Amino acid sequence: MSSEPPLPVPPYLEPLNPEQRQAVLHTGRPLLILAGAGSGKTRVITTKIAWLIRERGVDPRSILAVTFTNKAAREMADRARLIDGRAGDAMLRTFHSFGAWFLRRNGRFGGLEPGFVIYDDDDMVSLLSTLMEDTPRAEIKQAARRISRAKDFFISPEDPELDQIDHRKSFRKLYARYEERLAKIGNVDFGDLIKKPVEILRQEPELAARIRDRFRVILVDEYQDANVAQFELLRELCGAQTYVCVVGDDDQSIYRFRGAEVRNILEFPDRFPGAEIIRLERNYRSTLPILQAASSVVSRNQGRLGKTLKAQRGEGKLPVLAFLVGQNEETAFCAELIENSVKKTAAAWSDWAILYRTNAQSLGFETEFLHRGIPYRVVGSLKFYEREEIKDALALLSFLVNPRDEVAFRRVVNKPSRGVGPVTVDRIAGAAASLPAEDPAQAGSLEAAARALLSELSPRARSGLEIFLKVIEGGRALLSPEPEQAAGGKKTRAAKKQEGLVPGEGLSALAVRLIQESGIGEYHQSQDEISGNQRLGNLQELANAASLYPDSMEGLLEFLEHIELDRSLEDSAEAKAAKDGAVTLITFHNTKGLEFRRVIMTGLEQGIFPREDKKNEELEEERRLFYVGATRAMDELYLASCAMRRPYGRTLFLEPSLFLRELDHSALRIIGKAPSGFKTSTGTSRQPSGGSGKISSDGKWRLGDRIFHDDHGYGAVVEIREGEDGPLIRVRFETGHEKRFASAFQSAAFTKIGE
Repeated sequence: MSSEPPLPVPPYLEPLNPEQRQAVLHTGRPLLILAGAGSGKTRVITTKIAWLIRERGVDPRSILAVTFTNKAAREMADRARLIDGRAGDAMLRTFHSFGAWFLRRNGRFGGLEPGFVIYDDDDMVSLLSTLMEDTPRAEIKQAARRISRAKDFFISPEDPELDQIDHRKSFRKLYARYEERLAKIGNVDFGDLIKKPVEILRQEPELAARIRDRFRVILVDEYQDANVAQFELLRELCGAQTYVCVVGDDDQSIYRFRGAEVRNILEFPDRFPGAEIIRLERNYRSTLPILQAASSVVSRNQGRLGKTLKAQRGEGKLPVLAFLVGQNEETAFCAELIENSVKKTAAAWSDWAILYRTNAQSLGFETEFLHRGIPYRVVGSLKFYEREEIKDALALLSFLVNPRDEVAFRRVVNKPSRGVGPVTVDRIAGAAASLPAEDPAQAGSLEAAARALLSELSPRARSGLEIFLKVIEGGRALLSPEPEQAAGGKKTRAAKKQEGLVPGEGLSALAVRLIQESGIGEYHQSQDEISGNQRLGNLQELANAASLYPDSMEGLLEFLEHIELDRSLEDSAEAKAAKDGAVTLITFHNTKGLEFRRVIMTGLEQGIFPREDKKNEELEEERRLFYVGATRAMDELYLASCAMRRPYGRTLFLEPSLFLRELDHSALRIIGKAPSGFKTSTGTSRQPSGGSGKISSDGKWRLGDRIFHDDHGYGAVVEIREGEDGPLIRVRFETGHEKRFASAFQSAAFTKIGE
């Protein structure tokens, strides 16, 4: 008896590899497609939609496919329609878009009319402000965020688990009052677009049966990003006859701060009995050494289903682990690496991406690139000096220098709100314009005009203005007089630095004081739990930049001039970027879904990445973030770790990131001097050509060597150069002081740690 010949494979399935094809052809039991980075998951899910319609005769209107962005939903629909035009009749939406569709048709079961309005974050704050009279707006925004977070976790006001969000009884009451008010108005917020459909489906079994009969196939993309409420919605939509298929990667779950719950994907086989798992492990993006580096870190996680990525592009260059002295050397290393690749090879600027943990870290790279003429673009954030909190801090500094600066005055005199309204500000500006011109110190001074008008203002305006003027006066008092040279002139900044006359904190003490005492630091930090910390980090980085300048009026003027010169370079840099492409500056979180030929992961120090407060599940998410960053690289991957950084102008010595210890060092090219105690698998570390791992000609000193001095304490070697009498060594101490000495005449006060 002869067997029948195999059915021909449809042309649109031919490009699929065996695992992808298996996932497309799967039917029946629930399915989890565990799709590794660069494994072609979008092709699988769109092909599966078309295959179900074309080959299995599934009514496209019975297919529901959900994802997390409108862009992804449109791309999914477009690609499915290319295979079969009928796919356009399937419902391809975001979770929230589906929730809105459901409530427009069935909201009456929850007391909603079809014409309800969806409140955004600002609308939530406006509504809450009517319930929280005389409460600062920042506190109201924080309450709104916590309510949204509660809804993401499907927690109601009466739920005991609300204590995990906010344990205060006052918050529980506020949440309940907010819900009552929202229901009375007849509108919903974004959290309700998921939460209310779940509640309605549970309360109305007949409606639930009709919905389940309508949607016989449910597909979910990026399932690792689903929150608790979205899982509850998926569970309510699935009936006994529903075919459910989710696609995701547990190793790329990095949005816990947005409510994403990695357990949704880890526990899928338990929550959907009989579920099968198909692993897509063939990676089409990166070379083998890059995947090995990424996998060696993420494989340390306990909370993962496990998979092994296979590089379809084969072997390639070993990732480079660069041990650098400090953040200045880090920015220079990156700039030189990129410049050399563009000059000496066919590389384009746009081939490169620099990744960092927080937006504040972009400043050093922006400054270095502007001065070198390297075109760049900042993704997911404004350029550093365009950020609101930075503009506020610079306005304070500018007004301190020039009390006639009306733009700066108007920006910060009432920020945060202290009762100095527009009418008062206009009055002060008018009075300043009328000050007698014959007194150069007072003419046009808004500060002088404000002091003269204090007695005429309302008590609240007077109190607020006095606070602002006290901040400016106190800041000015911090500026030291310029030391005079014997000849009567002023010492140069370089001379003062060489002689140790510049305090380690430089201008950073002034910047910190203005940020704190003016209230703008607290104002920006309290705006939002997550972005507030990022804004405070940006302000900290500005203070760090100020530490390089002396704490004098001359130093402040030099600092502000430096910033203005940098900003003036931005226009030409943007024109060059538009013409020639640009290097991408981007946080690890924002790289999701992107890819670059060459990637540099920076700030790989303990306390920076991962942060010191990350433990257990949070530390595992940091590992996943490392994995996401590394797997963005197609051809080349560089890892940069600094021995020291300067938060607030204080030199801070750092240990290499835990993740660097977890790497397979035999599969890396290590350059620079590995810190003491950092053992590599090869037992040695290779030196880079011309720089980061430089050794003095007498063999006594390396960049990064730790030093102890009887008077100055701990420090590190930051520069080695050859002089007439042999190597000259420059040491920077934790206090910020620097000292130079000739290696041949090393003082007994200097001790090299480890000797």
